[in-house]
Amino acid sequence: MTSITNKSDQVTDVVLIGAGIMSATLGVLLKELQPDLSIEIFERLDVAAAESSDAWNNAGTGHSAFCELNYTPQQKDGSVDTSKAVSIAESFEVSKQFWSFLIQNKMVDAPESFIKSIPHMSFVWGDENVDYLHKRYQELQKSHLFKGMTYSQDRKLLEEWIPLVMEGRPQEEKVAATRMTLGTDVNFGALTRMMFNSLKTKEQVQLHFNHEVKKLRQINGLWEIKVRNEETGKRRVVKAKFVFIGAGGGSLPLLEKSDIPEGRGFGGFPVSGQWLKCTNPDVIERHDAKVYGKAAVGSPPMSVPHLDTRMIDGKKALLFGPYAGFSTRFLKNGSLLDLPLSIKANNILPMISAGLDNIPLTKYLIHQVRQSSDERLNALKEYLPNARMEDWTLETAGQRVQVIKKDAEHGGVLEFGTEVVSAADGSIAALLGASPGASTAVSIMINLLERCFPEQLKTKEWQQKLKKMIPSFGHSLNNDAELCEKIRAQTAHALNLQTENQGIEAN
Repeated sequence: MTSITNKSDQVTDVVLIGAGIMSATLGVLLKELQPDLSIEIFERLDVAAAESSDAWNNAGTGHSAFCELNYTPQQKDGSVDTSKAVSIAESFEVSKQFWSFLIQNKMVDAPESFIKSIPHMSFVWGDENVDYLHKRYQELQKSHLFKGMTYSQDRKLLEEWIPLVMEGRPQEEKVAATRMTLGTDVNFGALTRMMFNSLKTKEQVQLHFNHEVKKLRQINGLWEIKVRNEETGKRRVVKAKFVFIGAGGGSLPLLEKSDIPEGRGFGGFPVSGQWLKCTNPDVIERHDAKVYGKAAVGSPPMSVPHLDTRMIDGKKALLFGPYAGFSTRFLKNGSLLDLPLSIKANNILPMISAGLDNIPLTKYLIHQVRQSSDERLNALKEYLPNARMEDWTLETAGQRVQVIKKDAEHGGVLEFGTEVVSAADGSIAALLGASPGASTAVSIMINLLERCFPEQLKTKEWQQKLKKMIPSFGHSLNNDAELCEKIRAQTAHALNLQTENQGIEAN
């Protein structure tokens, strides 16, 4: 259990490694819960949120499981499992409550600076896929978190919703879509930077850019962290009572350096990506939705294709992708040696086992890397039949490092979610993995508080403060329809979001 007391001259209460959405969220939570904490944040780049949290690097913004089909897999018996989608939808509601608190307390700018309403849609074609989408819709209707979802096979209605997707599509092709007007677009890069700007105005908070953590070890209950200033070359040792490693793809190497028993056996499988970014203003203006389809057979879940309307730096943007790829880098600005250097005696067997079990995935990634412009255009035309390559340009997306962990049955398995790894004494924790990541950051960090600060979390003071930040704290929104409706109305008002969402089924 971690004990937090006032700062001494030599010891920092909390060190956050990495200036992304996870560290920002945890930093704000802790500072609100205990204002006298001393916090130091170290970021290897010269700006916050420049890696996984950045808008151009983030593969999915506003994940709420309304449209992402990889969160509702079809089972061998034909049924659709919606448990993960329900969990993510509930977590996103928790995030919106926290962001509403930030707005109301003027800790971030106006909501339109980072969040906007945008319909979330799933779109499929072909008898088998249409049947799957209808089953998915029916299963999701059992949860009030998806109240108001519209399902339709009516081409005229779909032409109103997504005209560019329907133009040029064969009339005989069977199509279907679901739509949730409660969907949002979130610029996590902008949100993260605003949170850090607020955090660094607090007493006893220091934010260091161009600082890279080289080593960390625990001595006599304190963590000694060796940090290098990349601008001056100077090194320093920081002592801390609690350390959070929220460095995206860089978390695994740092977790390995900590040498905690709980971190042994974990490996990482890096997946890179690219976008097609629309450069034609007329095309951008005619599409207004996040449209997700089904991933190709053998592809990783994070590569689910989507035609995505975004608001970035105050401008409407349109992206398609991601096109997956492979790089041995763990970060977009990382080293080609990241993967080989991460292989240790305690994780080599799980990594080999997971690699052998995922040979089709490896072949898929190799094919993606070798794609020509024509092949990328053909993939885009499945969603925009009249697409022209001159209206699009190729952009590099961010790196993702999928978790490989020990498994008694297979030796090692490749995971596609996020994983919090913490020491038994609660003095250090690391976040590994990717999607849904940023959208569920608040729930993930509350889970971390439960692991690392269990005694403080039981106190009346922390309980009251958490309920002020997250009104539904301690209650399940999935199990309480009335509370869910009330919370959604409150956050919609605070964040200036869409509230009307009349669901229908139109065949």
